[in-house]
Amino acid sequence: MKKLLKWLGLAVTGLVGVVLVGAVIVYFLSNAKLARKFVVNVRPVAVPSDAGAIARGKHIAETRGCAECHGKDLGGAVVIDDGAMGHVAGPNITRGTGGLPAGFGDVDIIRAIRHGVTPDGRGLFLMPAADFATMSDADMGAIVAYVKSVAPVNRPSDPIKLGPVARALVAFGKIKLDAEKIDHANVRPAVVTPGVTVEYGRYLAIGCTGCHGSNFSGGKIAIGPPDWPPAANLTPDPEGRISKWTEADFIATLRTAKRPNGTELNPVMPRAFGQLDDLELKALWMFLKTLPAAPTGSHS
Repeated sequence: MKKLLKWLGLAVTGLVGVVLVGAVIVYFLSNAKLARKFVVNVRPVAVPSDAGAIARGKHIAETRGCAECHGKDLGGAVVIDDGAMGHVAGPNITRGTGGLPAGFGDVDIIRAIRHGVTPDGRGLFLMPAADFATMSDADMGAIVAYVKSVAPVNRPSDPIKLGPVARALVAFGKIKLDAEKIDHANVRPAVVTPGVTVEYGRYLAIGCTGCHGSNFSGGKIAIGPPDWPPAANLTPDPEGRISKWTEADFIATLRTAKRPNGTELNPVMPRAFGQLDDLELKALWMFLKTLPAAPTGSHS
């Protein structure tokens, strides 16, 4: 019995050692990825100051999910607070105490939005810059104008503290900073005219790819906590809900957060998209109807 207990003790000690070594490797690998520097040549855009442009920028910010991470007042908000994933909060991006530093200018805001990179070259964690990289210069200028117009909020930004699962996902490339995904030297802003067109719908739909995937087939959301549900398949695949909807169903679902059968959308689905106007929602629907059917989660 003593011999058996001795061997069991050695086995447990060895297992603990392996776990500790693995944890150290994950920690250093994730730190290396988070500390990587990106060289970005920011292309400036004209930033208007008129009320119309600021209102346009506010609409873009409200309907592209900025408040989901930065709060309705842009003073910061907790996005994830989970033992496995850690504590992740969007920073205060106003000019108040704890917000943007005094020298943070238009180019710095554009760098963060379009490239997901800080002034010192680090990639921003969870900033969906790939969704904004090709935003038109007109829309980019409007959103910068809006951010600059927001009343200062005096609130310290929460530091990001990644949990063990999030660090492992970062270390092994399951969660990538958007700065890693963007070809910074070849960012080409879109030139698009708002209208009920496939082209404008495609432009708007870029904001859906972070959760629904590059081909909009949905499936597991890699950037979220383990308990997040899979994203819906937005293609006409017969197994997906949306393939059975009409345009009116689609618009009502986003506006009310309830599907045609009365069930409620999971809170993970940003309610902000329901604030898109009729033109935007019709264009988005028109684009989705052009997608080829794809099995759920089949994106690369």
